Amino acid sequence: MKTTKRDFTRFVGALMVAATGAPALVGAASVSARTARSPASPAAPRIRRGSYLVRNGAVITVDRAKGVLPRADVLVRDGVIEKIGRGLRAPAGTEIIDATDMIVMPGFVNSHYHMWSAIGRSFTASEGGFSYYPAKNATSTLYTPDDFYNSVLLGCAELANGGTTTVHNWSHNTRSPAHADAELRAHRQSLLRARYAYGHVDKMPADEINRYDDLARVRREWFGERSPFDGLVHLGLNLRGPQQSTDAVFHEEMKFAKASGLPMAIHAPQEAPNNVDAVDYERRGYLGPDFMIAHYVPASTADLAAMARTKTPLTFATHSELRLSGTGDARAALLAMRNAGLAISLSSDATSIAPPDMFEAMRFTWNLGVPWAGTPSERSKAVGVPEVIEMATLNGAIAMGLGDVTGSITEGKRADIILVRTQDLNMGPIGNVETAIVQSGSAANVDTVMVDGRIVKRNGRLLAYDTQGIMRRARQSADRIRAAAGATLKL
Repeated sequence: MKTTKRDFTRFVGALMVAATGAPALVGAASVSARTARSPASPAAPRIRRGSYLVRNGAVITVDRAKGVLPRADVLVRDGVIEKIGRGLRAPAGTEIIDATDMIVMPGFVNSHYHMWSAIGRSFTASEGGFSYYPAKNATSTLYTPDDFYNSVLLGCAELANGGTTTVHNWSHNTRSPAHADAELRAHRQSLLRARYAYGHVDKMPADEINRYDDLARVRREWFGERSPFDGLVHLGLNLRGPQQSTDAVFHEEMKFAKASGLPMAIHAPQEAPNNVDAVDYERRGYLGPDFMIAHYVPASTADLAAMARTKTPLTFATHSELRLSGTGDARAALLAMRNAGLAISLSSDATSIAPPDMFEAMRFTWNLGVPWAGTPSERSKAVGVPEVIEMATLNGAIAMGLGDVTGSITEGKRADIILVRTQDLNMGPIGNVETAIVQSGSAANVDTVMVDGRIVKRNGRLLAYDTQGIMRRARQSADRIRAAAGATLKL
């Protein structure tokens, strides 16, 4: 390893800075907002919370005490779901939203999305096996802060359009303070609920400790008393884990992460060999509700049991697990995870692998979750439609520590609600409303999106986003990166 005792002493000093949010004293880079400039961005849209009575919708509450209500009203005031029931009265000043012929449900939660590369959705090529990793490796160093801002805002707009109201921005290419600021400015602009999981620089040497040098500043300036997020965005960490670092480096970085008090996330393998030992992590005290694991297709029965005992969340990127698990069986893994009692959430990973479309993720997962004869899954129960809706909503909220805030239509939770039209050609005629959402739904059917009591999409049109400007800037960034990569991208 390249790390010296002196390096580690400085690392621990930075650890305490990040844990307390105090000014840097030892080893941590002290970067002011003036020197960490990211691209200029407009202030957050002036969309205020309103009082709304969503009337006469078919309500999928994803609340096991309430279930599906064939016809009900939902009263929202000051960003809170205040009442659910039939024939509710609208208090003075309340706007009526007619949800007749619509399905009302909680907004989706995407629990694992590398948003810095949202503009790279078509950097891959169809020939020569040039897929996600080669494309990422060829371009990750070329992104400027402008590109990060453009990419994250594009990702947020697409999520909102498709009914996703909460996202875990797993930033695993945090190249500089200005890059981090650019992502956070995009989140401020988006009005979505999110976790920003501060990470490392892509392709960081495996034997080099990530000291999170800028974390204390980010924590103080973006998540302190004057945070611009109004409670919508919280801070987390993502660690490389044994996938991209040595075991020794991973355990040293875990000391930092545990001391910081922030929620953590790591990638586990999608194929053999399995180099993430959940049984050992349980013994070390790593596992728990604040330690999210992505993928983990080759996990053993003992690994899954350790996660279940400790209520460790698992995010399953269905498209990615199938595309990248060349030696694993993603279908068997999904059923084994479910049989072990894990609360599985759904995610999209990266746009060059799968679209950040939770309708598609639910539909794909539902079709995948079928036991096969002659395999370890043959005695399993098939995954059901209500189950995948829960994976795409409440389980994602729980995985992000937001189970008491969002993920279901429950009195007292924040109003993250979507309305889906049922009279569109691809949706009607409606029989079972949950089946309609999973088998037929798409972003095109999303009529209204409310986040924390603010309407960001209405009548099928985004209100909080300059879509033409977002697309123009995203295209400029993507074109510049492709040109800079040149023949490497094989395009």
